Amino acid sequence: MKTLIKNGRIVTAVDDYRADILIEDERVSVIGAKLEMEADNVIDASGKLVIPGGIDPHTHMELPFGGTEASDDFLTGTRAAAHGGTTTIIDFAVQYKGESLIQGIDNWHKKAEGKTAIDYGFHLITTELEDNQIEELHTAMDEGISSFKMFMAYPGVFLVDDATIFRAMSAAGERGGLICMHAENGIVINEIIKHALAKGHTAPKYHALTRPTLAEAEGVHRAIAIAEMAESPVYIVHLSCADALNQVRQARDRGIPAFAETCPQYLFLSIDDYGDDFEGAKYVMTPPLREKSNQAELWKGLKTDDLQIISTDHCPFCMKEQKELGRNDFSKIPNGAPGVENRVPLIYNGGVVENRISLNRFVELTSTAAAKMFGLFPKKGTIAVGSDADIVIFDPEKEQTLGLKTSHMNVDYNTYEGKKIKGVVETVLSRGKVVIQNGEYKGKPGDGQFLKRGTCVSM
Repeated sequence: MKTLIKNGRIVTAVDDYRADILIEDERVSVIGAKLEMEADNVIDASGKLVIPGGIDPHTHMELPFGGTEASDDFLTGTRAAAHGGTTTIIDFAVQYKGESLIQGIDNWHKKAEGKTAIDYGFHLITTELEDNQIEELHTAMDEGISSFKMFMAYPGVFLVDDATIFRAMSAAGERGGLICMHAENGIVINEIIKHALAKGHTAPKYHALTRPTLAEAEGVHRAIAIAEMAESPVYIVHLSCADALNQVRQARDRGIPAFAETCPQYLFLSIDDYGDDFEGAKYVMTPPLREKSNQAELWKGLKTDDLQIISTDHCPFCMKEQKELGRNDFSKIPNGAPGVENRVPLIYNGGVVENRISLNRFVELTSTAAAKMFGLFPKKGTIAVGSDADIVIFDPEKEQTLGLKTSHMNVDYNTYEGKKIKGVVETVLSRGKVVIQNGEYKGKPGDGQFLKRGTCVSM
C-alpha cells in the first residue's frame, strides 16, 4: 500500500518547508518536491500543515480510582485521541501494593490488547520497590517499559516514601530509565483536607483550596533533591504552577537533569472555573486548577524550555454516577478530567495563533520532545525517511467550537465547552493508514501496536 501526500507544508520541530511525502510499508519512504509516483492513495494537502502525529505521554485509560473507573477504555480513549491528532499515547500501568511489577504490566496489556486505534506504550506506576525487586524493574525495561511513575500523594493508595523513590531513581537511572514524579506533599495535604471538612467546607472548589501551590513546590524540590543524590534524571508530571516551575528552573540553571510537563488545563483554565456549586466537580483534578497568574509563567516556561512537554493527564469521569460520588464531600470526587482529544488544536490556537510559541515549538511540545524523552525518537515524533508514517494534516485556518456535541471522548461533559479556536485536524495517518478523514473514524479496534521503548531522555 502506497500513499502520496502532495502539496503540503511540512513542519517538524526543526523544519518548515513544502514537499510531497511517499509512504510505503507503514513508513515514510521518500520526501521531495513534486513527486510523481504511482500510489494507491493520493492526499492533497494544499493549504494545510503536515505535522508529525501527536504524542501524549500521560493518559489513564480504564484506571480504577476513587471507587470507580476512568470512563474511557483503550478503544474509546485512543479513538478520541486520533480524532484530535494524537497518534501515540503512553498510558500508566499500575503495580498495586502486593503485586509484582510484571503483574501490573501484564494487567494493562490485557486491558489494551486488541482495542487501541493508535500505537501505545506504558509507564509503570510503582507502589513498592524493595532491593529484591530491582532486577524485576530492569526486566520491565528490557520489555520496553523504561519509565516509572511514583507518587508523593494519595497516602495508603499510591504514596511511596523517599527511600523507595531514591531506590527507584538509582536503579532506573543506571540503565537509562526515568522516574516520573507526581510531586505534592500528600501527607500535609491530607491534614489540610481534614481541617476543611471539619469546618463544613465540602464543595468542589475546596479540592483546590486544600492543595496549595507550596505543597506542589515542596514536592518538586524534594523530588529533584532525591534525583540529584541518586545521580539520576527526574521528570515532573502535570506541573501546574509558578511556584513548582521555579524549582525546576533553579535546578536546570544548576545543570541538574530535571524535566517537566504541563497540561492544557493549567494553560487555559483557572481556579475561577470551580464556582461555588457542584458543577465545579468537572474541574476536580490533581493538581487542581490554579490562579490565572500562573498561566503566563507556564507559557514562558514552555517557550524557554524549562517545561519540555505538553501532555493531558487524560483521566475522565462522568458527572453522572461518578463525580457525584463526592456530591457532599469534595475529597470523594474522583480526580481527573478529559482532554486527550483537544490537546493538539488547543495548543496550536493558544500557542501559535496567539503568538506565545513558534510553529516549530508547537510540534516539539506536542510530539517530538515526548518521543525523545521516552525512547521513541526517531521512530516517532518527526517526519523523516524511515520514520513511522504517523502524520497529521492540519488546517490552520479553519475554526471550530469545542464542546460535548462534537467530542468523541466517553464522558458526559467537555472541559472546554463553547471555546472557539482556530485550527482543525483534518486527516490522521497512523503508520501510513488513514484512521481519521474529514472528522470520520476510518480505522478499527486493534490498529494500534504496543511500543517497546528504548532508553529515556535523549534531549
